[in-house]
Amino acid sequence: MRTRPSPKVPGPLSRVRRQFEQWRNQQQGRKRLPPELWAKAVTLAQAYGLNRTARVLGVKHDSLKKHLETVASDASDPGKAQAEFLELLPRQMNPSSLECTLEWEDAGGAKTRMQVKGVGIPDLVSFARLFRDGRA
Repeated sequence: MRTRPSPKVPGPLSRVRRQFEQWRNQQQGRKRLPPELWAKAVTLAQAYGLNRTARVLGVKHDSLKKHLETVASDASDPGKAQAEFLELLPRQMNPSSLECTLEWEDAGGAKTRMQVKGVGIPDLVSFARLFRDGRA
């Protein structure tokens, strides 16, 4: 029976594997990996692949996959994104059905939050200009 030679482990994977081994050797019994080591494992999985990283570091594939998915979902969470620009297209919106919440903050830190219903785009634009100019 022939076995394939094991591929060479890249430097970053090898260094983190030593950190994992060192941490494991200092522990008595079974303990959870600290968040710092999971963060390193996730970074390596993004660079070298889930299977390879799990195998080299000696962690469960499913556990690493869950940590990787958590990081991916945090990055794609629309609630965490900050809008820089919003284009309102008046032809696509009916003013009577328009309902939204506007939140604005100027350079001085003044904040405004409004719940708007049934207001047309021209009125919203006028208010935006007043707020920008400090007259609202």
